[in-house]
Amino acid sequence: MKKTLIAAAVMAASGVAFAASNVTLYGVIEEGVLLEKAKHQDTTVQLKSGFDQGSRWGIKGVEDLGNGYSVGFILEQGFTADNGNAANANYTTSSGFTRESFMYVTGNFGKLGFGRTGSLSSGAQSNHILTGWALGTGLGLSSWTSEIGTSYGRLNNTISYATPSFSGLTIHAMYSNGIGEDTNKWSENTHYYGIGAKYQANAIKSSLIFEAVDNKGGEKNLVGNKVHGDKAYTVNFGFEYNLGSFTPMFAYQWANQDDGKKTHMFGLSAKVPVAGGDVLAGARYLFGKDEAITTGDDKVRAWNIGAAYIYPLSKRTAVKAYAGYADGAKAWKDTEKVVYNGYQVYLGLRHAF
Repeated sequence: MKKTLIAAAVMAASGVAFAASNVTLYGVIEEGVLLEKAKHQDTTVQLKSGFDQGSRWGIKGVEDLGNGYSVGFILEQGFTADNGNAANANYTTSSGFTRESFMYVTGNFGKLGFGRTGSLSSGAQSNHILTGWALGTGLGLSSWTSEIGTSYGRLNNTISYATPSFSGLTIHAMYSNGIGEDTNKWSENTHYYGIGAKYQANAIKSSLIFEAVDNKGGEKNLVGNKVHGDKAYTVNFGFEYNLGSFTPMFAYQWANQDDGKKTHMFGLSAKVPVAGGDVLAGARYLFGKDEAITTGDDKVRAWNIGAAYIYPLSKRTAVKAYAGYADGAKAWKDTEKVVYNGYQVYLGLRHAF
């Protein structure tokens, strides 16, 4: 209630009209110490913001239009708590509401929205439906969207739609008219297409997502191997079953791009309540080839393991500890990045408001 009143006061003071809508100011700050070592590189120790959950602040609001309809918005800015700089920039967005800038309408037809948001498999923002990986899309080298796989992150110029729930099943569709910018003619913008289904009922949670990017938009608007015109495709599947004492999970990704990655990635993980907190643990294995490698063998292999413990000090504050190890083989055996070859150890504090 206090946050709602503060947000209303801020808007009133700035001369912005404030009617019958419910507006909330919110945010997350995560800061910790990260030790990491990549192959052939020095060991580093750094103060790290948003290692698991990105630090952010935002304003969100919703207005009841009556007859079951409502309109809402989300404006969310990422930042790095250790230096105050903006975070979560990508493509042509580098400042402002870098995480999400989104307006939507809901009703008995479902939810229709427009703006900047996360792709269906990004694990980010209000429209993602990714399931099946206990370590999520944070936690460094254990992130499902780390560099070894294929992901699309946050997108500009999107239109998204989600159906109402049918006995726990929802269908989701998303289109971006230009993942960075859409100021050129249609054939010269990079477009994103995503369709997926999510099922959540009783102990089961599952999702299946197909995504494609046509990579037509020039150097600042490309996904994958950065070669103009090479389309990228992915399928992500996830499944979770809550057994009460623990929740086992399975995840799979198929990725295909001409002159880029053609890979399969599998993940087995679990969430286990322990001593008032949660243990998250998982292992991944990827194999295939990367046709962007022009010299030598283009076959790639990678595996990693990771575990985290999250202990809540209150409803809004938690301590986090994490350790992970990654190993690349074939063409990636000497890659000097920690997500391919190396280890990370992290201890941090997260506060939500």
